[in-house]
Amino acid sequence: MTKVIVSGFSISIDGYGAGPDQSLENPLGKGGETLHTWMIETNMFHTMLGKDGGSLGADDDYATRSMEGFGAFILGRNMFGPIRGDWPDDRWKGWWGDNPPYHAPTFILTQYPRDPIEMEGGTVFHFVTDGIAAALERARAAAGEQNVKIGGGVSTVRQYLQADLVDEIHLVISPVVLGRGEALFAGIDLSALGFAVTEHATTEAATHIVLAR
Repeated sequence: MTKVIVSGFSISIDGYGAGPDQSLENPLGKGGETLHTWMIETNMFHTMLGKDGGSLGADDDYATRSMEGFGAFILGRNMFGPIRGDWPDDRWKGWWGDNPPYHAPTFILTQYPRDPIEMEGGTVFHFVTDGIAAALERARAAAGEQNVKIGGGVSTVRQYLQADLVDEIHLVISPVVLGRGEALFAGIDLSALGFAVTEHATTEAATHIVLAR
């Protein structure tokens, strides 16, 4: 059965999943890039960039798992780009260049319609204007027997948690303090939603925690 999973989602020690003031220069908000240091040095990330080398071990294992077994992805509009309001034109096609890392149908939550964008490597961006439930229905259909990943950002993950639509969460707690930004779990009771820790591992770069219901 298809599961809805948040995987490889990095947060700071003080619970922020992104820094403040997202912009073209700071796509993850100010300081937000420090949340992902654990992944940048892994073999998985090097391979994604077409580079050799990179570290092996637990961080690499979790990084690899965070992108495997998914037949569709759901992203908030801020994860797709910094543009707000109506699309001024069709030039912006995401942060990732011509070959995004998804290689599967990827559904973007937005209030503004836009035609699908076919990218290299099998990624097709679909723009969904009728809410998170509609996006999930389309993602499930596209995923077939594989799982659906809620890729972020913080607001999108929170919406799916609040709607009780997430089955599993893999959090990566990075050893940084942001002080402000987008708090992932503010006002959300994971225990009441039925989540419990099923797996955890600590490395020099991060702490990995898997919660499931």
